[in-house]
Amino acid sequence: MNTSDEPIPSRAWGALLVSTLVVFLAVINISSVNVAFPSIRRDFGSTDTELSWIIGGYNLVVGSSLLAAGRLSDSLGRKRVYLPGVAIFALGSVLCALAPTTLTLVAARLVQGLGGAITISAGFAVMLPEFPASRRSLPIGIAGAAGALGAVVGPVVGSILIDLFSWRAIFWLNVPLCLLVLVIGPRLLSESKDPNATGHIDWLGVALGTVGVGSLMLAITQTDAWGLVDARVIGAAILGLVLAVLLILRSRVTAEPLLDLDLFQHRSFTSANIGATLYGLGFASGALASSLLLQDVWGLPVRDVGLAFAPAPVLAALVSPLAGRWADRIGHRWILTFGCLVCALGYGLYVLIIDETTGLWTEYVPISLIIGVGIGLTIATWSSAGISDVPAARFGTAGATFNTLRQVSFGLGVAVVVALIAAAEADALVGVRRAFVFIGIAYVAAALAVAVTFPSGSAKDRTTDEPAISR
Repeated sequence: MNTSDEPIPSRAWGALLVSTLVVFLAVINISSVNVAFPSIRRDFGSTDTELSWIIGGYNLVVGSSLLAAGRLSDSLGRKRVYLPGVAIFALGSVLCALAPTTLTLVAARLVQGLGGAITISAGFAVMLPEFPASRRSLPIGIAGAAGALGAVVGPVVGSILIDLFSWRAIFWLNVPLCLLVLVIGPRLLSESKDPNATGHIDWLGVALGTVGVGSLMLAITQTDAWGLVDARVIGAAILGLVLAVLLILRSRVTAEPLLDLDLFQHRSFTSANIGATLYGLGFASGALASSLLLQDVWGLPVRDVGLAFAPAPVLAALVSPLAGRWADRIGHRWILTFGCLVCALGYGLYVLIIDETTGLWTEYVPISLIIGVGIGLTIATWSSAGISDVPAARFGTAGATFNTLRQVSFGLGVAVVVALIAAAEADALVGVRRAFVFIGIAYVAAALAVAVTFPSGSAKDRTTDEPAISR
């Protein structure tokens, strides 16, 4: 029997349901916040730098906590860690909805980020062991489709809620979905863990990673307020880079490092991490730049923004499961390369075509459909590519490592875009165009990285018990 036709047990679909609900929830949260930025600015009088930390702070906590959460889930049990993470995310959502100031909203987003880190680190690990090894790109593709659907629901429903109530309603939206997962999760999820895991956490490594990422984000977000050559900006950037190097060095010598460098012996894992990190610089920041174009440059009401955001993710949701099937059969390399270049093409067209004249349905939406195809080909395919040669017992740690770098790149990308737009001062269109150029470059870099470094063939064509070190 062809390995791609191995039967999938019914219990696997139940686990997939729970996992995709949380993916759906997480993407709703991110896409809704992008649409809410102008409303939050009006209510609180927030600066662009403060607003960037509403997204950046979330990504910082997720990025710095994922590895520790992955270690805990591998050791204590993925189900045992996953469900409390959903509860923490729900608590953070309530705190966001009740926040009275920008500072308290950022703090509440940090709580959300902790819950997000736990659920992301254990999300695939709690579901994938239920599926045959040769069929795992399929559920990841379905989860990617759920994420794309969440990207539709987030702006559309979020914009309606903001229009009818306020931006606070977008955080209340998370709560019932979290409660649903907490009710059905215990019955649909089975427990799994890494039999070799000890539960030891390298807290020094956590400190090095957290402060390092925070320093880099601080340097980028404060360039407009402090100046690019300000000693504080340069010092924060140098500190971040030094701490990143120290984290790698410590991971080489400590018995149970936070960053498992052995995973990088798998060529597919290394390549996917490099490519997805570059891709992440453009992905999260693209939605933010688009929202600012539609609201700040074209002056559109938030309801129109939500409707304009909907078509592209619908298309991505249709493409994503197909991309998962193709990746199982022919491999990830050229699907990812082509998808990234399609995304870059879309943002390049924005730079060339978009001007002060509103062209919502004649320019913005048609071009966004091109980007939607690229996102559908890539957003879930990165995840399946990253674990394609990793043993099942290491899914938690591998997924946490992969998502750490991706979440950090999300935060850094948003920080760069906010800095580019702020540097344009009164000319919002110039700032948005600069942001689109940066995003397009990030996607081209991701395409080149995966085309050059990812191994050819599908996962079943390669051995999974040895590093993929040759083409």
